[in-house]
Amino acid sequence: MGLELIKPDTNINFMGKRKIAASLSITLILIGIISIIVKGGLNYGIDFAGGINIQVKFAQPLPVKKIKKALKDAHLKGLRIQRYGQKDLNQYLLRAGVSDEQPEIIRHRVADCLKKLKVPFEIQRLEMIGPKIGSELKNKALEALFYAVLLISIYISGRFEQKWGTAAIMAIALSTGVYILKLLHMPVSILIIAAIIITLVLCWYLKLNYALGAVVALIHDVLITVGFFSLLNREFDLTVVAGLLTIIGYSLNDTIVIFDRIRENLRGPKKKKPLFDIINESINQTLSRTLLTSGTTLLVVVAMLLLGGGVIFNFALSLFIGIIVGTYSSIYIAGSILLGIGPTPEKRAEKVHQPA
Repeated sequence: MGLELIKPDTNINFMGKRKIAASLSITLILIGIISIIVKGGLNYGIDFAGGINIQVKFAQPLPVKKIKKALKDAHLKGLRIQRYGQKDLNQYLLRAGVSDEQPEIIRHRVADCLKKLKVPFEIQRLEMIGPKIGSELKNKALEALFYAVLLISIYISGRFEQKWGTAAIMAIALSTGVYILKLLHMPVSILIIAAIIITLVLCWYLKLNYALGAVVALIHDVLITVGFFSLLNREFDLTVVAGLLTIIGYSLNDTIVIFDRIRENLRGPKKKKPLFDIINESINQTLSRTLLTSGTTLLVVVAMLLLGGGVIFNFALSLFIGIIVGTYSSIYIAGSILLGIGPTPEKRAEKVHQPA
């Protein structure tokens, strides 16, 4: 007998709460966007902004102000110091602006300044990334997110709507457009935002309803996760981008399970029911599986957050936020989009005999 968290006859009216869910989502997204605008952008880590990261471990805890005072003669532009990792490890992360000096020169100068504290220490890590490389990494990260969304829209269109050709044409057109605009030296951030908007419009115009629902849910997950990072003033670096790509895959998996059940019910004995009831019933039928998957995954992520240390903290945090938001969006956002633009009972009757 399989493990069940939810009784088989559960009938929660998820779609009846879709307007409340939409209001909550819009509010969270707007708060995140306002936070990013007010703060003048995300708190980019060294990967994207360029600069110097120096990780130092002391034999005993020290006040941040005392360390900063000792480093006054190190000439580190825009120096910021924060505790790093678990408190009892006495680790600190020093962040400074871009420098033209060699890493070893900076390391020796920092070491000389820290000796004034008369506390044993070890410089465990020193990283330097120039502004040009940081800008290139930022652009590549944006492109990775865009192409992930595009490929997902193609897959969903082919799997659920048998429109591989239409989806392929959309992909070729978008890829060509992106390439041409890059040749015109258009800012990549504006370019990717425009491309994603065009993807959504094409999905709607070409009646790729399942793809539109999935893509809107994924964009929703990414925007809310990024917004939380801005609100918490956490560094946005390559580990967070890795987390966002993982979230896209995780959320998509949840959405596909629900969409699969919706498609089965649309073609089964219940096909004459209103789409509202079919979507609600499909979500309830897959709810136990969704909660079990999300719950067990969250246990691992919480362990990473508490025990993983500073190096993977941002990655674990992005997963923690993304799994919660992704589970929510698979139930409310993707289903709501499909309900709003899904096939009418008459069109469903015409398609019921088509092969899967």
